[in-house]
Amino acid sequence: MMTITVKDVARKANVATSTVSRVINDHPSISQATKKKVQKVMDELGYVPNISARNLGKRTTSAVGIILPPLNSKERLANPFFLEIIEAINGEARTHNLTTALAIAKDIDTLFENVKAMHTEKQVGGFIITYSVIDDPIIDYLRQQNIPFVLIGQPYDALSNTVYVDNDNQLLGQEATDYLIKNGHQNILFITNTTTENIFYERYFGYQKAMMLAQLNAHQSLTLNVPDDYVKLEEKIQSAQATAIIALDDIFALRIIQLVELYGYKVPDDISVISFNNSIFSTLTHPYLTTLDIETENLGQKAMHKLAGLIKGDNTDGTRFVIPHKLIERETVIAKRGWDKRVLPQAKTEQN
Repeated sequence: MMTITVKDVARKANVATSTVSRVINDHPSISQATKKKVQKVMDELGYVPNISARNLGKRTTSAVGIILPPLNSKERLANPFFLEIIEAINGEARTHNLTTALAIAKDIDTLFENVKAMHTEKQVGGFIITYSVIDDPIIDYLRQQNIPFVLIGQPYDALSNTVYVDNDNQLLGQEATDYLIKNGHQNILFITNTTTENIFYERYFGYQKAMMLAQLNAHQSLTLNVPDDYVKLEEKIQSAQATAIIALDDIFALRIIQLVELYGYKVPDDISVISFNNSIFSTLTHPYLTTLDIETENLGQKAMHKLAGLIKGDNTDGTRFVIPHKLIERETVIAKRGWDKRVLPQAKTEQN
């Protein structure tokens, strides 16, 4: 099959090859009428521009970097959130004639070096960061070098100068807690596997707010990272007389369910569990997880759309973009025995 070239397009459009090149690069010196005529011929011939050659001529890149957090555990490697967010970013990138490249590593220092190499070697024109941690050297570097980037998550500082796409994670934590309270649960634990990422703080603040408004005791968050921490879970459930648990995400929730059942509790009969993300793991095993859907695809698409605008030099119409969420009721939360879920906790407190 014969390869269509720029010369073939120029010949059929009756223009110079340099004109075709300028149309491909969207040069401002070419009129809209000529651009339409040449584009029509390109479509008719099935001509696909050589992206590498186009970038060489423009001295720019048509790729964007996706920075994943340090993949330092099997749990994080298996987290479907990152696969879903990559796919969403890829799909949106194609609509902007952009490709994507991944920056991944097991530790933050190696990840930082990878990002610097991608920038200095002009492999990418901007970055999407898929996590938010305190004192991140990568964000500091991108800001110092004036490199376009969009953050998925809420930054720890410079909020008014950082373009970021996020859920309202504090509201997510509050709504998860409210849902448990409305099902009669008063002793509720919040369990996490990280204390460095902003989603933990925001969701935990939301839990504390909901408990305070319901005049209930908010427990200290419980972090499960090392084997000794898992032993403490049974002690904490007993001392708090907990009937419900909020887990930071779906895959972590499944581990918690395994643990509590190992301790002799049954989910949801003895302990209800609610989590976040609505990932594929939420319906892989019974009981199906009750979870809050954070619309991962929407997060990735919006982040990519905003980054494409930053790379082009467009003025952004704001810095914070909030993606909605919704509660997915499944099987891991039930009303506490003897509880009428139509009665709000506040009303019950007043009757007492």
